[in-house]
Amino acid sequence: MLSIWGAKFLVGLLWLLHFLPLPLLAALGRGLGGLLWWAARSRRRIALRNIELCFPELSATQRLALAREHFAWMGRSVLERGLLWFAPAERLQRLMTIKGDIQLAQRAETPVMWLLPHFAGLEWAAPALMLNQTCPGVDVYSRQSNPVFDAQLLAGRARFGKTAFVDRHDGIRPVLRLIREGYAFLNAPDMDFGAKDSAFIPFFGVPACTLLAPAKIARSMGMTVQPLVVTMKPGGQGYLIEAFEAPAGYPSGDLEADARTLNAWLEARIRENPAQYLWVHKRFKTRPEGEASLY
Repeated sequence: MLSIWGAKFLVGLLWLLHFLPLPLLAALGRGLGGLLWWAARSRRRIALRNIELCFPELSATQRLALAREHFAWMGRSVLERGLLWFAPAERLQRLMTIKGDIQLAQRAETPVMWLLPHFAGLEWAAPALMLNQTCPGVDVYSRQSNPVFDAQLLAGRARFGKTAFVDRHDGIRPVLRLIREGYAFLNAPDMDFGAKDSAFIPFFGVPACTLLAPAKIARSMGMTVQPLVVTMKPGGQGYLIEAFEAPAGYPSGDLEADARTLNAWLEARIRENPAQYLWVHKRFKTRPEGEASLY
């Protein structure tokens, strides 16, 4: 694990780099992605395996190119984190292009759930929301093992607007309480957290352990669902934040059907920009009983 002083050095480096023009910072980020491609061998294997499972129609050469492009975007997402942590709101606003009804939550008569799938630019969803509408938000987060990174991550996410953070280990009750108090819920629904409260739902044709909680909470709390997707523009041109309408009929009350609907919707968004999805996560880690590991 990185030492406390090592973490402080990296945070300081991101502070220095955030003064650079975005095109230059983006080029450095792509270079970092190239280094990570060679250094992070286990993550490289995971990304290649995920792409093989999800895009069997691609040749080995095409899958390799897609994975390397993914690492370039992930390198950018690391270095450009300094902008989110340190750049003034005015600069962030200039870098963001908003498409869709970003102010839905402040007008809605029911509480809102923002669904935020794991694309490389995901962290830009929070400032896009908190700088462009007035509804407070609650986020569930996983505590980082390094206390310096943990503190900086929370401070960065809390820079704008009114936000609350609930540790994943504290369960859902604090989140539900804040929803009742008028907070919108920032919910990232597309990771494998194990079999509890999940079902095996096709994702690119592969059974994936998929959370049932998003639809369950939205239905039980009478919430309006609004997915958001962040796309990093090439060449350091900025970020596109798209606010979508919920998939038709979602949530329906049938939790597994809703999970299938959401996975299908997410597949369509990924096919529009496959290199920016989070392929380094073991999306198919949990398997049905008796089935061998896919990794």
